[in-house]
Amino acid sequence: MEVRGPAPKVGVGVFVMKDKKTLLGKRRSSIGDSTFALPGGHLEFGESFEECALREVKEETGLDINKIEFVTVTNSVFLDEPKPSHYITIFMRGELVDSQQEPRNLEPNKCDGWDWYKWGDENIPKPLFKPLQILVDRGFNPFAAEENLYIKPQ
Repeated sequence: MEVRGPAPKVGVGVFVMKDKKTLLGKRRSSIGDSTFALPGGHLEFGESFEECALREVKEETGLDINKIEFVTVTNSVFLDEPKPSHYITIFMRGELVDSQQEPRNLEPNKCDGWDWYKWGDENIPKPLFKPLQILVDRGFNPFAAEENLYIKPQ
C-alpha cells in the first residue's frame, strides 16, 4: 500500500443552537484562514465526540452546552492550503444551558469573534470553512433531527 501523505486528522465542529440561529466565528488559522466556522477543534486521544464538543465550545466561547448529539460527518481534503491536509470532520449540535449566555472570544489568536446567524439565510457570512460549505452545498439543515448522515468526500 502506497502512502500519499500524512494520515487524516479528526476535527469536531459544533452547531451551538439558539433561537433558530447557530454560532459562527471567523478563523485565524493556517487551514481555512479568514473563513467562517463553527466552534470546534481536534479530537483528543481517548475523547468521545460529545466530550470534545463540550470542551471545545467551552475553551473557545465560554459557553456551556448540553443535549449534545451527532448530526453528520464530512471528508475534506485541503490541497490549496499553505499546508495541505485531510480532515474528517464530525459535526455535533448542542443547546445552550443558559439561553441568556453570550459567547466570548477566548482564543483571539484563532478567531476574530463570534456571532449568531440564521442557518440558510442569505446573510450568513462568507466564505465558509470548507467542511461547513460542503454542508451548505448539500442543503444540510442542522435543525432537522432526522438528518444524521454521511456527506461524501469532495
